[in-house]
Formats: sequence, C-alpha cells, structure tokens
Amino acid sequence: MAAADADTFDYVIVGAGAAGSILAARLTEDPETTVCVLEAGPPDTNPFIHIPAGFIKALVNPDITWQFSTEPTENTAGRRVKTVQGRTLGGGSSINGMIYNRGQPGDQDSWAQRGNRGWGYADCLPYYKRSEKRLGFGEERRGRDGGVPVTDMDWFNPVSEAFIAGCVASGIPRNPDYNNGNQAGVGYFQRAIHRGRRISAARGFLHPAMARKTLDVRTNARVCGIILEGKRAVGVRYLNQRGGTPREVRARREVIISAGTANTARLLQVSGIGPGWLLQKLGVPVLHELRGVGENFRDHYATRVVMRAKPGVTTLNELARGVKLAGQVARWAMGRPSILATVPSHVYVFWKSFEGLDQPDLQCVFTPGSYAEGKVYVLDDYPGVTAGAWQHRPESIGWVRAKTADVFDDPEIQPNYLSDPMDRRVHLGGIRLIRRLLNTPELKPFLEAETLPGPHIDSDDELMDFARRNGSTTYHLIGTARMGPNTDPTAVVDDRLRVHGLEGLRVVDASVMPNMTSANTYATTMMIAEKASDFIRGRPPLEPML
Repeated sequence: MAAADADTFDYVIVGAGAAGSILAARLTEDPETTVCVLEAGPPDTNPFIHIPAGFIKALVNPDITWQFSTEPTENTAGRRVKTVQGRTLGGGSSINGMIYNRGQPGDQDSWAQRGNRGWGYADCLPYYKRSEKRLGFGEERRGRDGGVPVTDMDWFNPVSEAFIAGCVASGIPRNPDYNNGNQAGVGYFQRAIHRGRRISAARGFLHPAMARKTLDVRTNARVCGIILEGKRAVGVRYLNQRGGTPREVRARREVIISAGTANTARLLQVSGIGPGWLLQKLGVPVLHELRGVGENFRDHYATRVVMRAKPGVTTLNELARGVKLAGQVARWAMGRPSILATVPSHVYVFWKSFEGLDQPDLQCVFTPGSYAEGKVYVLDDYPGVTAGAWQHRPESIGWVRAKTADVFDDPEIQPNYLSDPMDRRVHLGGIRLIRRLLNTPELKPFLEAETLPGPHIDSDDELMDFARRNGSTTYHLIGTARMGPNTDPTAVVDDRLRVHGLEGLRVVDASVMPNMTSANTYATTMMIAEKASDFIRGRPPLEPML
C-alpha cells in the first residue's frame, strides 16, 4: 500500500478474537482486498496461552485479559462474579477451556424461526464444517480442512472412567460424537489442542494470514469510537494508551465490530449508537438510536460439587505438584499425553434436569481434580474431584452498558443470573443430577465424601442458597447486538449482520446470537464468522446439509 493509503483499507475489523481472526483470513483470501485488524491487547506471545494447562495462569493475567466482573444481585448473594474475557490475539480462544461444542441443531433452528433467514441448522452446518479440522472419529457432518484442529482426549484417569461407567449404568448412553447432531449422552470432550498445544483461532487463521501484505494487524490498539458520516460508518478511532492521541483508520467498504459481547456493546454505545436514554446519561451525542444495543444479554451460570477422593487415589491435585509435576512436564516436552495438555473439564454429560424432556437441558462436566474453596484456581492439597452443571438455555436476561464514555472504564455487566424461576428449577435439577452421578456404585471405590457443599446441605432452599453463594460464570457471554428483522424493536443487526439503519457497519461475534446455544460459545462464534465472510464477500452461501 502506498504511504498515502497507509490508514485506509477496504475493511477495518475491531477485535482479533475467534471471529476477527477468521474474518481477517477469509477476506484477505482475495489478493485485491486490504484489511486492518485492531486488537486492544498484545500479541499472543505469553507462553501460558499455548500450554493448555496454562489457562489457570492466563485467566488471572490482566496483561492478556479483560478482568471484568458482573454487578452484584441477591441471586449471587451480593457477590460480583469475575467474567474474564480474552484481550490478546485470539481473544477468548487464547484463554478459554479449549472445548469444541456445537450444541443442538435446535439452537440454530430457533434463530431461523425468529425471522433470521438462512440461519437454520442445515444452513449453518457447512460453516461449522469449514472452520474445523477434525482429527479423529467423525462422519460427514464433521470438517476436515479448517483452521482449528479438533482432537480427542489422550490423557485418561481411572476416576474419569469410573464416572463415565456410573453414568452409563444410570441410563445415560455413551455418545461417540456429541458434535454430530445428537448431543445427549456422556463421554470425553473434544478440544482445540494439537500435539500438546492450544490452537487458538489466531494460530489457526490469523497468523497464517499475516504473511499476506494486504493484512495489517495492530495490537495494543483500543478502539474508542466508530466514525460516522451521516448514517454510514467510514472508520474508527483508536488509542494506544489511556490519554494518548487518537489515531484514525478508514474503511472504504465496511467497519466490522468483532470485539466480543461486552466490548461490542460498549463500543457501539460510546460511539453514539444505542438506547437514547443511556447515551444521554453518558453525555454521548445520540447519532443513531437503537434501543437493543447492550440488551438481551445472557450467560451460563454454573454450580460445582466437590468430593474428596480416598487416600491413594491419584487425581490432578497430586500430579500438579513436586516430583510428579516434573514428570508430567517431561512427558509434555516429549510429546506424550500429560496433564499439561488437557482441558479444564474432561468428561461431559448432556442430560435432562427432569425426566420426560425431549432434549437435554443441562451441560454437566467432570474433572478428576478440585480447587480450594475461595481460591482462584488453586488445587486442593488432598485428592479430589469436581462436577458442575449449568442450564443450556437460560431465560434470565440482563444487559451490558457503558458506565462512562471512556473505553478504559469497565462497562456495567449484569446477567441477572437465576432471576427467572425456570432457571432456578433447572439449576436445582442439575445440582441433584451431578450429586447422583458422583455417588454411583462405580465411583465408590474411589471417592470418600462430599466436601462442597457437604451432605448436610440437601433441601431445595439450602441448595439454591449454595448456588447463589458459590456459582460462577462459564464465560459464555452472548446477545448484546441481537440478530433479528427490523420489525423487532430490540434487534441490532439483520440476518446479514448489518446494523439496522446504518450502512457500512456490521457486527460479527457472539453478541449477535439471538438466544443462548446449548453449548460453549466458541464453535458457534467461529461458524458465525465463516458465514459472515461469505456475506461480506458477496459469495453465494454454502449448500445447506443435514
């Protein structure tokens, strides 16, 4: 690019997370298309990003994360809940639990039923396939050529095997592939790990694309405003540091916001796009009133049960210390299975909070390890295991709102966890389910006693009080720029992800999801970006498939 055009590109992408990384790669497949990606965080050079078990360190590192917290409510016993988000190349895919989970076909079908054309499961399946490189068992619904490898667990613990056996004996089937359209069952998670290392969206898509001269990736570039000329977005302003001089980057064709559910809402709002009453409160000129910006916010809320293992039983707690840890490090360095290359949750259970449901409404997880109560990711000093549960599709709705016009100030994040009566009912069903599954005959040779919440906590009121005091986010933030037709007054983008009422502005990230998926959000976010890249390039959609 000529010097005069150094800050003018065809497309400007805000955010280099899962969506932004894919968009940058796909748009620059056209050698005539120029793209600038602005990432608020640093490059993804921190070693704890790439060692899968390093998520424990990455999540508490403010250099590569947004250390956001939710607003307190009575349903969290007055607590703020940490809801950390990625702030580095790869975004959440550089710090998350690496789980690959598409969810149920009904997730996308419900989007289409809301008036979003081309978003049914059959329409979305080819785009799930396009982003993944499945290494392992999988039929025609699995992708083989995508940027993110999806592999099977290769490190196993006898306690996990016993847990799975207990689930099967309890009537929950062993499921060979929960990502093949039939989610119900139990088994080991599939994950974005290859050869012992995390493969983030940045590693799988963005870094290979950075070899192209038409792609300019700028890190430590915090976007502070979208530039509008009338009703058209023509660029953005960004800062390299608080109080610095803003720089402008212009877009000939489109500005694409892929900043993540919390930051996308905040950026739109401080740019004068959002609910008029909020913008006036912030002292921001109302350039385009759009009342749904920041609303429709949802997140998964999980409660975990911990059990002490019997003396002599080996769990992650012992393997992560002293000489045994050194042995695991050596195994990892030699490319052999080790605890350094595992995901935080080893076993999944997709099942029902109550009998009679057609589809699972719960995701449950099991790990042959446990964390000390009240400490952030510090393993217990005795052998232990953990199981957790959360509701697939919470009905509780909250919001994300800028507190000030300064993008260096954290936004107000209010999920309103457990505020809907149905959510409380399902949550209780989930806690009781995991308790039953931790007390099967198959696990009795391994486990000694429940330590959290403890067997004395048993009534519905007691269990709900425990959930309020101890539950936490699963970091699955969605919905603040919801997709929907223009007849929906709370929709923010249309079914091509264009912001209603504006030109040259799209949102492509988890914030556009109309409702929560029955899954971790990573796989679906990548699918959305793949689909959006075809919209933007004017390419015909991939042929639907079932």
